[in-house]
Amino acid sequence: MKKWALAPLLLLGMLLAACGTSDNTDTEGTTGGADVTATPAEQNSLETIKASGKLRIGTEGTYSPFTYHDADGTLTGFDVDIAREIAKRIGVEAEFIETQWDGIFAGMDAKRFDAIFNEVSITDERKVKYDFSEPYVMSKAVLIVSEKNTDIKSFADLKGKKSGQSLTSNLSDIARQNGAEIVAVEGFNQAIDLLVSGRIDATVNDGLSFLDLKKQKPDVQIKQVDEIAEGSQSAAVFLKGNEELVEAVNGALADMKQDGTYLAISEKYFGADVSK
Repeated sequence: MKKWALAPLLLLGMLLAACGTSDNTDTEGTTGGADVTATPAEQNSLETIKASGKLRIGTEGTYSPFTYHDADGTLTGFDVDIAREIAKRIGVEAEFIETQWDGIFAGMDAKRFDAIFNEVSITDERKVKYDFSEPYVMSKAVLIVSEKNTDIKSFADLKGKKSGQSLTSNLSDIARQNGAEIVAVEGFNQAIDLLVSGRIDATVNDGLSFLDLKKQKPDVQIKQVDEIAEGSQSAAVFLKGNEELVEAVNGALADMKQDGTYLAISEKYFGADVSK
């Protein structure tokens, strides 16, 4: 009986409490029904980068002549110079985050960088998940062996041979499709070291990297024996949904090509315009 008798009093208390809560909310959180505590719209990636003053760039630092360290230990290379110039034209500083190739896309997925500049080939598979800038380099895959090797003369001869490749590179797909036994390497330099020491039979790698190596070290005992006829285009990589940033990078690239800056960087490393 006491429980039933208390019910009206409990109901009255609940109604009073509800009215009090409503009054406090109107006073503290709203004015005329409008929410005054709403947060501003989220900035797009380009605005965020400009606010921070830095463009975070994922790159290997071990892939000459695109991204590597010179004799003084300074990060340099074709992609590094291109990225620095683009960042400057956007109005920010380039901040390079060095990452092994096999982890570079994972770093992008984790948003450790805003872009990747590392001679990344544009492929249909990658375009599903990532956006690309306009291409700024054209390259062809070449087959490299020791000077002493007489068994391997074409890609077809890779069957059953050891080929040093970065596991996630599209170049490793070429070696695998031709029947090679893949030996995992961290990058071009390690592949060449293994090749020269006789621990692998070949490597399918970038023709521009091969030409640069022969220019820097003409006595290195390796040779090119075959080449893929169709070249691949490479560009900067971004997570999808960053259209403003991609447009800004494309605008900077277009200006660089128009005023001769791109050609100067290209000739510095290759002696030619490598965008064609």
